[in-house]
Amino acid sequence: MTAVAGRRRVFTGLRLAVLIAFVAIFLIPIYVLLVTSFKPLTEADPGQAWNLPQTWTLEAWRVAWEKLAPGLWNSVLLAVPGSLLSCVLGSMNGYVLSKWRFPGADLLFTLFLFGMFIPYQGVMIPLVQLLVGLNELTGLQGVFYGGIPGLVLAHVVYGIPICTLIFRNYYVTIPDELIEASRVDGAGMLRTYGSVVLPVSAPAIAVVIIWQFTALWNDFLFAVFLTGPTSWPATVMLNNIAGAQATPYSQQMAAAILASIPTMLIYVLLGRFFMRGLMAGALKG
Repeated sequence: MTAVAGRRRVFTGLRLAVLIAFVAIFLIPIYVLLVTSFKPLTEADPGQAWNLPQTWTLEAWRVAWEKLAPGLWNSVLLAVPGSLLSCVLGSMNGYVLSKWRFPGADLLFTLFLFGMFIPYQGVMIPLVQLLVGLNELTGLQGVFYGGIPGLVLAHVVYGIPICTLIFRNYYVTIPDELIEASRVDGAGMLRTYGSVVLPVSAPAIAVVIIWQFTALWNDFLFAVFLTGPTSWPATVMLNNIAGAQATPYSQQMAAAILASIPTMLIYVLLGRFFMRGLMAGALKG
């Protein structure tokens, strides 16, 4: 018994050591980011990346905020409504495809899934043409092509397949008896959805919100092609923080941290639901 307990302690110690090593490796880039962001430009050099600042300063943070603030606000206008719209549409699609079967439902679901494998580059030209056409059709120049609404539309449409898949697999785990009971009580499709299905959808909603918010916030390719300078999100503004003669590493590091804070907050607030929602439909579908 003592030998078994000793082996368990050794195994636990080794596992803890491996985990600590992985954490240290993961934190190395964060250390370089933080240390460099507090350095003056004269010290922000790749050769001194590991050194602590000789002079601690917030100047890089001030400049980074001034340059990045419009982009951060544009990213909020992009990521928040885009995530919510994707969640609503994905939830409705998943509900219908899992609980209200109709002829051709499986074929339609398969066609939805094909949308997950279309690369951004493959739809860029027709997408630009579509948004330009919407500008001309509505007379709203700079709104669909060149503005945030067009970028939101592109991401919502592009996110429908994965959002539908997540919700559909989650709703399959809801007992059919609950749906049948609501029908017996006289509830229709929408009443059943709002009173029975939606209240138990928190894990799936958290997964979709995290997934879509991260995708929209970190988008660069669509943002470069579909928006103008006044509508650039944080990723494009971050790419444009560069000096004419020398690279302002401290400003770039500070801006990178500022741009990553919202996604980190989303994971902190909703992370406990993430794995639960992903695994809910893992054995069914």
